[in-house]
Amino acid sequence: MDTGGNSLSSAAPDGVKRKVCYFYDPEVGNYYYGQGHPMKPHRIRMTHALLAHYGLLQHMQVLKPFPARDRDLCRFHADDYVSFLRSITPETQQDQLRQLKRFNVGEDCPVFDGLYSFCQTYAGGSVGGAVKLNHNLCDIAVNWAGGLHHAKKCEASGFCYVNDIVLAILELLKVHERVLYVDIDIHHGDGVEEAFYTTDRVMTVSFHKFGDYFPGTGDVRDIGYSKGKYYSLNVPLDDGIDDESYHFLFKPLIGKVMEVFKPGAVILQCGADSLSGDRLGCFNLSIKGHAECVKFMRSFNVPLLLLGGGGYTIRNVARCWCYETGVALGIEVDDKMPQHEYYEYFGPDYTLHVAPSNMENKNSHQVLEEIRCKLLDNLSKLQHAPSVQFQERVPDTELPEAEEEQNAADERWDPDSDMDVDEERKPLPGRVKREVVEAEPKESEGQKGSSGHARGFDTTIAENASGKALDAGPKQIDEAGVRVEQENVNKASSDQMFSKS
Repeated sequence: MDTGGNSLSSAAPDGVKRKVCYFYDPEVGNYYYGQGHPMKPHRIRMTHALLAHYGLLQHMQVLKPFPARDRDLCRFHADDYVSFLRSITPETQQDQLRQLKRFNVGEDCPVFDGLYSFCQTYAGGSVGGAVKLNHNLCDIAVNWAGGLHHAKKCEASGFCYVNDIVLAILELLKVHERVLYVDIDIHHGDGVEEAFYTTDRVMTVSFHKFGDYFPGTGDVRDIGYSKGKYYSLNVPLDDGIDDESYHFLFKPLIGKVMEVFKPGAVILQCGADSLSGDRLGCFNLSIKGHAECVKFMRSFNVPLLLLGGGGYTIRNVARCWCYETGVALGIEVDDKMPQHEYYEYFGPDYTLHVAPSNMENKNSHQVLEEIRCKLLDNLSKLQHAPSVQFQERVPDTELPEAEEEQNAADERWDPDSDMDVDEERKPLPGRVKREVVEAEPKESEGQKGSSGHARGFDTTIAENASGKALDAGPKQIDEAGVRVEQENVNKASSDQMFSKS
């Protein structure tokens, strides 16, 4: 069977350079879920430091995301949920116990200082990346802070509060008839699948551990509903899957999806908890094996948004996302790690790659073959890419760009858009607790929360793709030092500031 991405007429050789936009906020590493919590935003800062010292930042446009606002988040999330995230603080949470329970906030998804700002930041990067792709300003957009795929319309789940992926897909749907979502996190991408379960404009493909494992969804028989039937693909896997077994499924399935569905844009969620040795994971992928998925998606030469996700052995998360940024750029990075501020995390070898373990692969070839045949059969029932009759589209989201002339600042926003421009946001001194560096547990095999989440069928999400424009314009930032360029954009009234994988 032909499994290669380069078989498509639109494909470009891997060696061809792509224009890459990279979104990073220097504050993101300061957000802290709390002592002992496995989700550590500090890993994003470690990734950025590696990118800087490997010299990769100079090959990309480096942007600070414009924070997503209330109205942006409410394109998917319920108004009362967003209002709750904006207002809740560690000091006030004891007075809102009923709300905490209602919105599933408190244990896996704790309240911490700057929670809402954190949500605005990571969602802003993902939507900003989608906008860049929509405007043909880059070939690949990267937001390692995003990819929080478990968040639901009305509740937090699995360390995720706001579903930046759903918001980015909605943005892409303004321009593209069809959007493909691929998820290589070890956990099922339940929040994204649920949001688009009844539409044929979004195909979701998730490769994940299945069976007594969070979130409990993602059976191979879950295929979509109504117009969305056969537009959800679930690839359930068992412990210890290695590179060869993983690609035995990934390449033919994704190759067929690209051939049949013909997406105008692709989002790849690159959760690094599927790597060997992850603190919460039980797969056995190498970094090169994980990155092969990025390389394969890149080969189709379709607008691509790369997002983060899970990943709890943070030294390996940083290794992985640094290497995958190099893959996006078409640059092979050296295995020998350069000296930098987090160098000691990577001892004793101080290398980018780590060998997978000798754990047993519980995925027999026979079972993998059965899964592959069943899913390829499902795809064969999609005779051709669905035709979508477009209604009148909302104005494109305009972005304030630091590269533009400052005297043109007033003209940067689309006058026909229904967006208001945010006032300049000032940092809130003392509100964000700095990451406390804890000794990283060496043992793997933990697990996120245990309860599954019943699927709801919200038919309004994808069908509202022509809703109001999102305001998530990036600001140019200085690359190594990450200095924010000042912008003289006239800012009108804003919503208030103030919420995992």
